[in-house]
Parts: sequence; C-alpha cells; structure tokens
Amino acid sequence: MSGPAGPSKQMILHLYHSALRSSRSFSSYNFRNYFIRRTQDTFRSIQAETDPSKVATMYSDAMKELVVLRRSAIVNQLYGGWKLAVEEPAPKDEDILTRSDS
Repeated sequence: MSGPAGPSKQMILHLYHSALRSSRSFSSYNFRNYFIRRTQDTFRSIQAETDPSKVATMYSDAMKELVVLRRSAIVNQLYGGWKLAVEEPAPKDEDILTRSDS
C-alpha cells in the first residue's frame, strides 16, 4: 500500500510564485528582502528533498506560512514607514540633461 501522493511540481511552483509575490508586497525594504530570501531558501530545500512524505509535509508548512505572510504584508503596507535611501529610484534621463545644462 503506497502513501498519499505528494504535491506535484506545478503545485509547488505555484506556491513558490505566490509566496514570492506576497514577499515582494512588503513596503518595508528590510522585511521585503528578508522574506524574499527566506522564501527562496525554503523552496530550495523543498526542491532538494527526495522523500515524498517530507515534501508533502514541507509543502503543507509552506502553505500555512503563506497565509501568515499575506496577513503580515497587509499590516506592513498599512503601517509602513519612510523609504530608505537605498530605495530611491535612479534619476531619469531628463533630470540628468536638465542638471548638466545649468
């Protein structure tokens, strides 16, 4: 008798993209980058695992974490602070041209 079938690669990939999307929605630079790295590390470990029962357990844990991640991202968007200097967009070409003319 075989055990329950684990999640398909497509299901894992869909969960990965959902977790990355939620991680990228944090307004705080530090939280955003932390959760992106954490998501990538989590799914690398799922990808490296060969035991189907462990993959199924890791997948269900990742599903639970996604729910928490989404709620946390919403709260962070509501109470996000100031933008950091590293988040400033690069100057546009038009701005560079007007500054050099002065």
